[in-house]
Amino acid sequence: MTVLGARALNRATLARQLLLDRAATPVLDAVAHLCGLQAQEPQEPFAGLWSRLRAFDPAVLDGLLAGRKVVRTHLMRRTVHLVTAGDALAWRARHDAMLRQRVLGTYRRELDGTDLDELAAAARAALADGEPRSMTEIARMLAGRWPGPGLRPLGELVVAALVPMVQLPPRGMWRVRSGVRNAPLSVWLGRDVDPPAPPGTDPVGEVLVRRYLAAFGPAASADLRAWCGLAGLPAAVAAVRGELVSFRDERGRELLDLPDAPRPDPDTPAPVRFLPAFDNAILGYHDRGRIIDDAHRGLSVSGARVVLVDGRVTATWTQDAGTVTVTPLRDLTRAERTAVAEEGADLASFLSGGDSDRVRIS
Repeated sequence: MTVLGARALNRATLARQLLLDRAATPVLDAVAHLCGLQAQEPQEPFAGLWSRLRAFDPAVLDGLLAGRKVVRTHLMRRTVHLVTAGDALAWRARHDAMLRQRVLGTYRRELDGTDLDELAAAARAALADGEPRSMTEIARMLAGRWPGPGLRPLGELVVAALVPMVQLPPRGMWRVRSGVRNAPLSVWLGRDVDPPAPPGTDPVGEVLVRRYLAAFGPAASADLRAWCGLAGLPAAVAAVRGELVSFRDERGRELLDLPDAPRPDPDTPAPVRFLPAFDNAILGYHDRGRIIDDAHRGLSVSGARVVLVDGRVTATWTQDAGTVTVTPLRDLTRAERTAVAEEGADLASFLSGGDSDRVRIS
């Protein structure tokens, strides 16, 4: 079985994540291809898409949010993701058990003994008017019947797990500061989420395997689970295995992939790219060594924005008052420093609406 080294996996990841060459893909298609973008920090997806798409216009993403083509909802790993409306409707039921388990794992003591089905039914009835509400407002509507858990556990259970919800615009729109206002996904999109599959079948799981590999492969089963947080996917992997090809990484792990997906030559040049906090390209794997050194792995979960140089995390970046400040994690060569400065200036211009192209490398 062919062994793929770290550099080969790095270039494959960059190609799948649209980071090797900026794509001319429409914004909606890019969000679908990436299987969504993690978006608990509302402005971060804009930088992520700017780094991936040619001539990215934030107004297009705003239009997709306002037009209900893209939604912000709790999904993979119980984190807020920006996903297409179609994927939210198709995938949500498959994530239900995981979402419940993760909230209960956080608030096990507070929620012990709570009848989840009864609470879900009461929440749906209370929210059927579609009126946007904060999580605290939703919890207060239900606290009379369930006073024990407290507002925070009760609200998180309903909003993140029991009732499929969306965070309504203007939350998540370009340069808008807005609190979270929630509404049921079915009310916002005009139809219920797709029902769970019959027992013994997992068509959504099979779709997730294919879609994940298209955006993240080649990858191990452990990487797939780390990305979505779902249990029970081995059966889905087994069901589609005949469609896939296999490799090994340098640790001996089996890697699965779609046969015709891009796997560029390891020596393919990789341009400098600025990634937002919690970017897919890093968080989409259990083994993140293909793109970030173990010494810096903590950056991937701390909310740091990072810079890729030759395809690897080599610096962090911040933006303030029109200036992008880059903090290298190692010494940069003169050519690398020039490339980082040029890309950083373009990013500064994008983030400031053309008012500034200042970049500082500390």
